Amino acid sequence: MRRTVRTAALLAAAALAATATTGVAQAGPEGRYTTKTPTSTGTGGAVTSVDPEASKVGLQVLKRGGNAVDAIIATAAALGVTEPYSSGIGGGGYLLVYDATTRRVGAIDGRETAPARMPHDAFIDPATGEPYPFTPQLVTSGVSVGTPGSLATWQRALDRWGTRDLAQTLRPAATLARRGFVVDDTFRSQTLDNKARFEAFDATRRLFLPGGDAPRVGSVFRNRDLAATYDLIARKGTRAFYRGPLAEQIARTAQRPPKRADTDLPVPPGYLTTRDLERYAVKDLEPTRVGYRGYDVYGAPPSSSGGTTVGEALNILERFPLSRMSTVDALHHYLEAGSLAFADRNAYVGDPAYVDVPTRRLLSDDFARSRACLIEPRRALPKPVAPGELSSSGCGATAQERAKPDTENINTTNLTATDRWGNVAEYTLTIEQTGGSGIVVPGRGFLLNNELTDFTTVYDPEDPNRIEGGKRPRSSISPTIVLKDRRPVLALGSPGGSTIITTVLQMLVNRIDLGISLPQMIAAPRSSPRNTADVSSEPAFIDAYGPALSAYGHRLVPSGDAFTSAAEIGAATAIGFGPGGRLTAVSEPVRRGGGSALVVDPD
Repeated sequence: MRRTVRTAALLAAAALAATATTGVAQAGPEGRYTTKTPTSTGTGGAVTSVDPEASKVGLQVLKRGGNAVDAIIATAAALGVTEPYSSGIGGGGYLLVYDATTRRVGAIDGRETAPARMPHDAFIDPATGEPYPFTPQLVTSGVSVGTPGSLATWQRALDRWGTRDLAQTLRPAATLARRGFVVDDTFRSQTLDNKARFEAFDATRRLFLPGGDAPRVGSVFRNRDLAATYDLIARKGTRAFYRGPLAEQIARTAQRPPKRADTDLPVPPGYLTTRDLERYAVKDLEPTRVGYRGYDVYGAPPSSSGGTTVGEALNILERFPLSRMSTVDALHHYLEAGSLAFADRNAYVGDPAYVDVPTRRLLSDDFARSRACLIEPRRALPKPVAPGELSSSGCGATAQERAKPDTENINTTNLTATDRWGNVAEYTLTIEQTGGSGIVVPGRGFLLNNELTDFTTVYDPEDPNRIEGGKRPRSSISPTIVLKDRRPVLALGSPGGSTIITTVLQMLVNRIDLGISLPQMIAAPRSSPRNTADVSSEPAFIDAYGPALSAYGHRLVPSGDAFTSAAEIGAATAIGFGPGGRLTAVSEPVRRGGGSALVVDPD
């Protein structure tokens, strides 16, 4: 009976997954790769991202003897060309790597940091004494620009695990930037979504709105300025970015955003200095780890909240036999565990250099029991729920909490790679909102991030995510690697702001507990429980499960944001590891226009 219910309930996922095809990217005019391949199976290594050109760059690195880290950094650099509104050297991110030699997982925190001189009231308009409106002032501003960490992450990853130098790794992306890529519907629509912001700055308008309009679908978009910037870094190393004329230009652009004289858009100035750039450093960290159903699940540690929140939710869910439940009952428990873990995330997680983050307690089985016992089999808790008491092991009643605004934006990009030796790299990088701050560094071809909007807007000394100079804002980025007996079985991640956490969690539940295939896991409709009264959910999820979950007391509302008309949650990538070295690489079949998953030796 359960099998029949589950089969019917997964029809929506199967329908989306059926659009995926197995194969390899095909070259279009002048050798440009335009065919997207959502699923590929085979051996010898794999790379998967949202873009066919970027995935092809990573695949070529693997075919020419590079390892997973070489490939993922080359792919990330290529995404800076083809996905400039989601990633690039003007932003930051988190990288997880499984080293097949040591059979250990390591993490790099390459999160952007607040300028050292950023005051607590940086987001308060001095003219009014009130917080700047989130849009357009904060999202399009210099005050939201943090010290970028992506380039330092690439260098550190190559030094620690790679086999190629940075110059070799950047070369394919520089070539791609000069040669150009074919504009698709996603690129054009994202440009149009940001047209009002982009028009406020001469450099941004010249690059992304030539002739006053977004590039046409099917046209070729080139970014020769970014190619020259990559060439400069290849010649002189990361020092050319974090010191010298380019660093001076980045700081000046953030401090005095070069907006057009005829724009009415208010653009608050920022605090980033050359000293902030010179002093920036990534952090080598131990990833979070929890055991779940016999697997070891590794995630990004604080300053990201991804690893702690996914891990806590899994610990809660492990108390329930999800695989023996109906799909609706399993999803009810997923929604409740997600909300409970989010309550604790909001209360306790921030940059551990500034906040005492109780990571060990949050990921303990004892704490999970004290939260799991609050879940009722067929009735949703009133939302938002209060955070758990760290010192308590009992099962006290949970009170309702006042909801806090979620200022994390939905756009980022994720990529996954593995090689013939069994190394695995999972990387999520971002410039925050689609289009970041909207400010292109003049003549350099890349957008600056608006990552500091992830801080809580109004300063509260008790808030772990309060603004502090030099601090990393809390992130939800959740690159995840799953091991069994110290060997990889699954690597996955997603963009999506705070929905990243729930996307990764739901995919893990779909795969491990509900036992669905990797293509179905990534295509299945999503819901994002983040401890709010209304649960943001994709329309397909509401169509499939809304009436049944509403009977439990869950209030599902269609997903979407204030900046785009998209109702999608996440845009994930993943690689599954099977017997005999067989790989299944997957990307989205539909979301964000679909992705491209490639293997070295396809079936």
